Amino acid sequence: MGDYEHSTTVTADPDELYRYLSDVHNLPDYFAAMREAEATGESSHGGAEVHVVAEVEGTRREGEAWLTRDADKRTLSWGSEGPNGYRGDLHVDPAGEGSEVTVRLHTERADGDGIRAGLEQTLASIKQRVEGAGTGGA
Repeated sequence: MGDYEHSTTVTADPDELYRYLSDVHNLPDYFAAMREAEATGESSHGGAEVHVVAEVEGTRREGEAWLTRDADKRTLSWGSEGPNGYRGDLHVDPAGEGSEVTVRLHTERADGDGIRAGLEQTLASIKQRVEGAGTGGA
């Protein structure tokens, strides 16, 4: 069981970066294990229900998750039902000439090293895609 948190800075406008990160169709671009994400309706958590396909430790997994967005706070929150108690959030804050992206994750899974590596890879993907595109994530 654990709570994990990692951050990185990105050379991008915080509002533009948040718009990019909060688009469901862009989730597989930067979440390390995610292969597909498609909004399928409203969730009981007050946001979107999202059908996701992920590859976790070499195994394809499909399921339903929920995703809520708060543009005023530049925050995404997500989770899925099941025994792992999986949930997390992503927050974008202004930082100097760009943004700071923080990802927090809670899970009952015991693989702390793998989870930390996944979060670090996700943040590296965000930084590479956004700064490499030179578009601020838009």
